[in-house]
Amino acid sequence: MKTIKLQRVLPRIFADRKSDISSDIWLSDVAFERGRSYLIEADSGKGKSSLCSYLYGQRNDYEGTILFDDSDISSLSLDEWSAIRRGSISILFQDLKLFAELTALENVEIKSQITHFSDRATIERRFEELGIADKLNTRIDRLSFGQQQRVALIRALSQPIDFLMLDEPISHLDERNSATMRDMILAEQRRQGFGIIATSIGRHIDMNYDKVLKL
Repeated sequence: MKTIKLQRVLPRIFADRKSDISSDIWLSDVAFERGRSYLIEADSGKGKSSLCSYLYGQRNDYEGTILFDDSDISSLSLDEWSAIRRGSISILFQDLKLFAELTALENVEIKSQITHFSDRATIERRFEELGIADKLNTRIDRLSFGQQQRVALIRALSQPIDFLMLDEPISHLDERNSATMRDMILAEQRRQGFGIIATSIGRHIDMNYDKVLKL
């Protein structure tokens, strides 16, 4: 996948107040290109997590058109969405969506067993780089939210990627861990050449974005 295009997209919940919408994304024509980095800044309640859900195929309660390359995503089958999530679009969810009853390592291995992309040595190295090597075999629900965010990033990188979505990825991280996370993302971006779509309602991951958009 080379491009994601939005054409006059708007969450249906906002439909009755179109005249009040001021956004670089909603009711606009915007394109995200593979290999480039984008920051979407938004106040709470403006729909940034909704946007991520639309692009990941979890929700379709919007007006307008979303295109992956030149294909309207509203026509994609469940099998096609599964293939896209395995080999094209990855996401670090705001609420992480980790499995509480599994260990940190098991949460990553679920993705890696599906995609066969990251080997055990790579996964363990990333745990070490992010300062959570001692948490490999600890249940997720016994980790802090910041530690869980780092596990979720490792999981998100354990697949082929054309576009990586990061929904408030450093909300519970200090500057040092945020920088380590950024460096890991950028290293993988150089390797795979994927696009980055990051969202923020305040602090954002510090990188040289090609474009900053207001939601």
